[in-house]
Amino acid sequence: MRDYPLEIRRQDGHLTPVLYNASVYKDETGKVIGVFAAAHDITESKRIEMQLQEHAALKTGQIELADQMQGDPQVDVLCRNIITYLCKRLQAPTGLMYLAGEDGTLRLAASYAHKHKKHLASEFKPGEGLVGQAALEKRDIILADVPENYFTIESGLGEAVPRHIHVKPIVHNGKVKAVIELGTLHEFAEFQSLFLNTVAESIAIVVDSALNRTRLAKSLEESQALTEELQAQQEELRSVNEELEEQTQSLKFSEEKLKAQQEELQVTNEELEEKNQMLDRQKRDVEKARKDIEEQAEELALASKYKSEFLANMSHELRTPLNSLLLLSQSLAENKTGNLTREQVESARIIHGSGGDLLNLINEILDLSKIEAGRMDLQLGTVPISDLADGVRASFGHMTDEKGLKLEVAVRADTPVEMTSDRKRIEQVIRNLLSNAIKFTDSGGVTVTFARPAPGTNLSRSGLAAGACLAVAVKDTGIGIAPENQKIIFEAFQQVDGGTSRKYGGTGLGLSISRELTRLLGGEIQLESEPGKGSTFTLYLPVAVPTGRKDAPGATATITVVNAGEGAGRDTTRQSAADMQIEDDRDNLKKGDRVILVIEDDANFARVLYWKCREKDFKCLAAPSGEAGLELAAKHRPAAIILDILLPGMDGWAVLSALKENTSTRHIPVHIVSVEGDSTEAVRRGAVGYAAKPLSQEDLEETFRRLEQVAAAKSRRILLVEDDPTIRRETVKLIGDGDVKVDEAGTGEQALEALRSGGYDCVVLDLGLPDMGGCELLEKVKKEGVELPPVIVHTAQDLTRNEEADIRKHAESIVIKDVRSQERLLDEVSLFLHRVVNQMPKKKQRVILDLYNTDALLRDKKVLIVDDDMRTTFAISHILSERGMKPLKAENGERALRLLAEHPDVDLVLMDIMMPVMDGYEAMRRIRDQERFRRLPIIALTAKAMPEDREKCLAAGANDYLPKPLDQKRLVSMMRIWLCR
Repeated sequence: MRDYPLEIRRQDGHLTPVLYNASVYKDETGKVIGVFAAAHDITESKRIEMQLQEHAALKTGQIELADQMQGDPQVDVLCRNIITYLCKRLQAPTGLMYLAGEDGTLRLAASYAHKHKKHLASEFKPGEGLVGQAALEKRDIILADVPENYFTIESGLGEAVPRHIHVKPIVHNGKVKAVIELGTLHEFAEFQSLFLNTVAESIAIVVDSALNRTRLAKSLEESQALTEELQAQQEELRSVNEELEEQTQSLKFSEEKLKAQQEELQVTNEELEEKNQMLDRQKRDVEKARKDIEEQAEELALASKYKSEFLANMSHELRTPLNSLLLLSQSLAENKTGNLTREQVESARIIHGSGGDLLNLINEILDLSKIEAGRMDLQLGTVPISDLADGVRASFGHMTDEKGLKLEVAVRADTPVEMTSDRKRIEQVIRNLLSNAIKFTDSGGVTVTFARPAPGTNLSRSGLAAGACLAVAVKDTGIGIAPENQKIIFEAFQQVDGGTSRKYGGTGLGLSISRELTRLLGGEIQLESEPGKGSTFTLYLPVAVPTGRKDAPGATATITVVNAGEGAGRDTTRQSAADMQIEDDRDNLKKGDRVILVIEDDANFARVLYWKCREKDFKCLAAPSGEAGLELAAKHRPAAIILDILLPGMDGWAVLSALKENTSTRHIPVHIVSVEGDSTEAVRRGAVGYAAKPLSQEDLEETFRRLEQVAAAKSRRILLVEDDPTIRRETVKLIGDGDVKVDEAGTGEQALEALRSGGYDCVVLDLGLPDMGGCELLEKVKKEGVELPPVIVHTAQDLTRNEEADIRKHAESIVIKDVRSQERLLDEVSLFLHRVVNQMPKKKQRVILDLYNTDALLRDKKVLIVDDDMRTTFAISHILSERGMKPLKAENGERALRLLAEHPDVDLVLMDIMMPVMDGYEAMRRIRDQERFRRLPIIALTAKAMPEDREKCLAAGANDYLPKPLDQKRLVSMMRIWLCR
């Protein structure tokens, strides 16, 4: 036996490792005569071997940990890899790793087998707890004999209490980078503590690198130094014992691999740094370009704003004198008194014609401006093709006859019977094309053909199919257009014959407007022409504009209603009626006289209206301002009122609101005559009609006819559309009496049939009909072209904002069936029927008078005022408090949301827009997101008074809008309206 390892117990009881050797002695005959045995003490060799194994294990652990930390992981992943490996390597059942922030605070970054509990902190400042103390002292803290209730290590099988806590600060360059806390069931062995101390520096380096990439080079140098040190240690180990050569070679291979990986990492990082620098440069370039684009966009927006304001002002300033010029010249041309010579009559006709030409030019410029700004309205409806053809014959037959040209209009058999589009815009395009054809044709004729597109027609417009569109071809035998000029004629103000000696007049806007309108309608225009042989312009339009949209694909138009002013009047240098001392009849009124009040600041037009009143056997009162008009209306109670919108001081909309809110004047029919506004908005606000300046004699006659009709009406007709017989009976009792006849309809079809017969002054509509929805009924009425009187929607449905917006396109008022709905319904109906309150039955008079009792309505109402200007909040609070209201104040939107949460019983909100922290737009959106505040009235208050600002406020959730500076009467009036609703 040779070198057999054994352990021999010494006399003192200790076991000693030895190598045992034994030899057998034999005699000459081969008989065993004895045994020689020897034991060699190898205690020192074993100790050296154990040291080498521990050292090798230490290095192996370092390499494995380095593998866990290599690459470029995120900080949280890196920390999780480190704590997981340490717990497994050191046989610690649980562990935590904290990272030091710039302020020194240690925050929990990763854990192993740890269940977080609410009462335990996840961050510590230096000196707080064991973690903070270890960081402060920069040395290990070991806690032995941990109490049983300290914390537990849990698993699916059970739980155990750790007996030792080891807190290790990870320090680099004298600064604590992290702290590692380990919980064990037994005390750390010397080797484990040595390992933890050894790898602490590596962990600190990697953590520091992850937290601060600018120190990457230094970290790499330290890593290389560590590698060289490891290599030197391996050389020493090789010289100590050759038996560990294989293990040493393996370790060396691992170190070289690590070094190669580190070099690759360094190269990768250098490449990444270059890419980052390149990206930074690109980012700076992109940011600069973005800022340049933003500046250009702001400049364009500002220029567009100035352009819009200029066009709006010029439109008004040009149309107002044109109004008087056209009316007076037409009157002179008629020569009713017969005192003008033929030359004078002809001169008046020329003046009238020239004024009409100027008006057409203004309209063309405004149309082009609206299209460019994306604010051109489309009114979709059914358009019979035969009507378009008849319109061409009627409108242009006399023009071709005067020039000796032949006009042919043909509708081919395959032409669709009708189409869904905007009739007014289609006729405008055809009119422009025909006017050009006649203007540039001296002999021959013009042919207009309505047909389907020819087979193989190439249409460039996306979404425009030849099988689903109409082709309108306008062909002439005129001068033709050269190929090089066929593009420029569609540009604004461009003409082929554009010199000072040109033969043909015109602005060059017609074709440009036609092209843009055609795009808006979803179609296109194609041109075929040859000089000397004439031209053919073909208009291609879709038979039906796609449902749910009012602009064609690619068009920039949106459907908007713009209301200028809203309480803010305009400054004017025009001589007013008072300045001109227009003679009216205020000093010559007798009981029983029919009186019309004219509220108009244009003295010339006011004088024209005065003459017209006398012609119609009316007495006339003239007021140059809204304030004066209200005073005259209250004093004399005229039979009717003609009202301008653009007035100095209080504008026409404010005057109309004041008239309708006063029970003594609300019944007086008001007809709007102005450059501003539109018929839909006028009727919605309570007017009987609207006429746009400048007026023709026919327009003026229609205005007076409408006023006479309303003022002279002795009875009114209402159509009540309600499916519930009980509610129908109660509603008839409420709104009907001697001078108001109520017809009933229980279904949508019955209502449609009744409306076709006409003659109704108002419609009261419930949305929940058995055969169709209320909105569907209104759409059918519109599609059939039936004249629709004011509609009051009386519904129990809880409408969303989108549903309410859709209904308001047709209905003039929406009455929700709530506690006050009967009173409100009576009020709305009497308003649209222009009924005199004191001539109604006593019971109904009391209902309306109670409804308009402002003090009683406002008393004890809680109002939230949201404005960052303390002077404004103080002033509004004072106004509200004087009326017995309870104001709450918030300086920004965020504070307003908190106050609403504390006071959900708020009755109304006055919301400023421009505020710090959270602006009014965002605050209103968040209020509307809460179900309980969907119906809460919100009035937006802002110093921004452009028309689009009102639309933005309403889109964000406001019910109404008031521009600053606030008018106290208007504020109180508007609050009363919305609190009533």
